[in-house]
Amino acid sequence: MTTTQSPSQPSTLLPMVIIGTLFFVFGFITWLNGALIPFLQIVCQLSGTEALLIAFSFYIAYVVMALPMSYVLNKTGYRNAMSLGLALIAAGCLLFVPAAESQLFGLFITAQFVVGSGLTILQTASNPYLVKVGPTETAAARISFMGLLNKGAGWLAPIVFTALVLGEFSGITAQSIEAMPAAERQVQIQSLADSLVAPYIGMAIALLLLAVALRFSGLPELDLEEEDSQLGDKGQVQGSVFQFPQLVLGVAALFFYVGVEVIAGDTIGLAGSELGVPGALGLTSYTMFFMVIGYLLGLLLIPRVLSQHQLLMLSAVLGMLLALYIPFADPQSYGLATLLWGWTGVATLPDPVTCIALLGLANAIVWPAVWPLALAGLGQFTARGSALLIMGIAGGAILPMVFGAIADHHGVLNAYWMTIPCYGFIIFYAVKGCRLTRW
Repeated sequence: MTTTQSPSQPSTLLPMVIIGTLFFVFGFITWLNGALIPFLQIVCQLSGTEALLIAFSFYIAYVVMALPMSYVLNKTGYRNAMSLGLALIAAGCLLFVPAAESQLFGLFITAQFVVGSGLTILQTASNPYLVKVGPTETAAARISFMGLLNKGAGWLAPIVFTALVLGEFSGITAQSIEAMPAAERQVQIQSLADSLVAPYIGMAIALLLLAVALRFSGLPELDLEEEDSQLGDKGQVQGSVFQFPQLVLGVAALFFYVGVEVIAGDTIGLAGSELGVPGALGLTSYTMFFMVIGYLLGLLLIPRVLSQHQLLMLSAVLGMLLALYIPFADPQSYGLATLLWGWTGVATLPDPVTCIALLGLANAIVWPAVWPLALAGLGQFTARGSALLIMGIAGGAILPMVFGAIADHHGVLNAYWMTIPCYGFIIFYAVKGCRLTRW
C-alpha cells in the first residue's frame, strides 16, 4: 500500500485526526437509533416490530448501497468520497424536518436510509484506510482507539438526544401517552415531533461544514490500484476474493456481531419501557458506556495478557451467558447494578436491563478483532475484502427485525435468546474460522 506520505512520517497524525473525527461521527449518528426507536414508537404510534424498521432501513443501506458506493469511491478517491458521505448524511438529517412536521413514518424511514447510505461510503473508505495508513502490526491498536471514539460518541448520543430533543418530555413513555385523553395525546405527540426539527437542522449544518473541511484537508490518498499492480508483478495468486475462508467467515462473524450489537444498543430502551424504567429512552448510554470499557480493556490486555483470539472468544462467551440469563433475571432486583456502579451515585437499573447493558462489554472487542484477522494475507484483495466486511453490517438490519418479531409474541426479555447462536458463531470464528487459509 502506498500513500502520498509515508506512514512513519509525522504527517500521519493528520489522517489519524481526520479518521478519528469520522469515527466519532459514525458512533454518534449510528447510536442515535437507540433513542430514536422508542421516540418514533411514540410519535408514530408503532408496534415494536414497526419501530425496529428504523434500524432496518438504516442498516439495510449498507447492503443495497455498498456496490454503488464502491463505484463512487473508485471514481472520486478516498478523501472526496468521505466528504460526499458526510454531505449525504446531512441531506438525510434535513429530511427529518418534513418527516417530523408530517409525522409520516415512511418519510422517517427514507431519511434513515439516506443517512445509512452516507455512512456506507464513509465506512467503506475509512476502515481500509485505517488499516493501511500505518504499520500492520499496530492496526489493531488503531482500530481499538477509533472504537473508543466511536462508542464514546454512542454513549453521548442518547444523552444529547434526551437533552436537546426530549427536554421536559424525558420521562415520557408509550404507556403514559396511551393513558392520555385523545386530544391531549395528539398535542403531546405533535410537540414531541416538533422537538426534532432544530437539533437535526443543526446536525446537518455541522456535517456540511465538516464535509467542506475534509474536502480541503489535504488527506493523503491510498493508491490501491498501484498495490494490485505491484502484487501482480510479483506473481501473487489470482482468483476470486471468495477463496479466502478467513474473510468469508469474517463477513459472517461481523453479520452476527453487528446484529447483536444493534440489538443490545437499540432494544434496551424497549426493555426498559416494558419494565417501566424511568428515562427508558436514554438507556442506550449504559450499553455504550460498557462498550467503551470493553475497548479500554482490549487496549490494556492485548497482547500483554491475552491474545486477540483469546479475548475475542471470552467476549463471545460472556455475551452468550448474559443472553441466557436475561429472561431469568428478577426485574424487581437492582442488585447487579448496585454492585457494579451503585456506589457512584449513577441511577441503577433492574437486573435484566443491567445484563442487556453488559452486552456492550461483551460486544466491544469483536469489530477491532475481526477486521485484521479477516484481512490477513489478502494482499491485492484487501480492498474488495473490506467491501465485503462492510456488507456484513447488514446484520444490524436483519437480526433486530427477527428480535422484534420474537419480542411481539414472547416478550422483549425472552427475545434475547435469539442472540445465543450469534455469539456461538463468533466463538467458532475466534477458535477456528480465522485460522483457515484454504477451504
